[in-house]
Amino acid sequence: MFVGHYSVAFAAKSEKNKIPLWILFIAVQFLDYIWATLVLLGIEKVRVIKGFTAGSMLDSYFHPYSHSLIGAIIWSGVAALVYWAACSRHGCLYRKSAAVIVALAAFSHWVLDFIAHPRDLPIYDNTLKVGLGMWNYRDPEFALEIALLAGGIILYLTRNVMPAIRRKAVIAFGIALVVVQIGDTYVPRTPLTDKATAMGVWIFYTLFVVVAFLLEKIGSRRQIKVS
Repeated sequence: MFVGHYSVAFAAKSEKNKIPLWILFIAVQFLDYIWATLVLLGIEKVRVIKGFTAGSMLDSYFHPYSHSLIGAIIWSGVAALVYWAACSRHGCLYRKSAAVIVALAAFSHWVLDFIAHPRDLPIYDNTLKVGLGMWNYRDPEFALEIALLAGGIILYLTRNVMPAIRRKAVIAFGIALVVVQIGDTYVPRTPLTDKATAMGVWIFYTLFVVVAFLLEKIGSRRQIKVS
């Protein structure tokens, strides 16, 4: 699961909870940020094997701290506490319910990974591994990713008031994410090292966070002037 994770970020954003889209982008990939960091530190392990599954080259054979069910629950709680603390300090509205939404967004990562991954997600420690293995079926898994992303973007566009220029930018970003997913799923490439893969996660995920931040700035000055 890759761009499908961002469907939850788009769908969760609403005028009521007022959570910035970029925060939700971090939340839905929070477990992978932890994973990439632990791989870079040599604590968790991954092998990048061409053809490991039809849809992914990642053999995450040891990631109990970031991707076990118990770990996911704990990290989701951490995400909620960090957001709550930040909101308490800076006076965000709806901070209690918003913190719960951030936690659920973070936990959604494990749920979607459970659908996509082979049996490499431990329940706790490095034991009782589960996974439905959609990565073994490249075309259906790709279709699922795109359907999730499209659904999330549609919800985002219908639940949030924004100028037309931002709507167009969101749609363009969605198309760009589809192109990224096409490349990730179908374009042959040479496997990277585990460290390079983890660094790529940090770079590309953070790039998407920056884009999400900029998206919600588009047209904001015009709205202030009109009001």
